Amino acid sequence: MAERFELYLGTQELANGYHELTDATEQRARFVRDNARRRTRGLAEVPLDENLLKALERGMPNCAGVALGIERLLMAMLGADDIREVLAFPFADA
Repeated sequence: MAERFELYLGTQELANGYHELTDATEQRARFVRDNARRRTRGLAEVPLDENLLKALERGMPNCAGVALGIERLLMAMLGADDIREVLAFPFADA
C-alpha cells in the first residue's frame, strides 16, 4: 500500500507527496525484490543502500514529504513545451 498524492496542473505533474517507509525489514525486502526484477529483465542490480537501512534500524520517526518540480512549475508559468527551456543548465551536466 502506498500513502501518496500527486498534484497536477492540466496534464503536467507538478508535485507528489508521500508517507515515508520507516520499517527497515520491509525496505530491505523491497530492495531485494527490485533487484530480482532487474535480474529477470537483464539489468544490472543496484547495490542496497546499507546506510539507509542502518538508519532505519536505529529508528526513524513517522514522516512525510512533498517534492515539487520547480522546473515543471516554471514550464507552466512560462507556457514552455519542453523542460529544457527552463533548465539552468543541461541535465547531462547535473
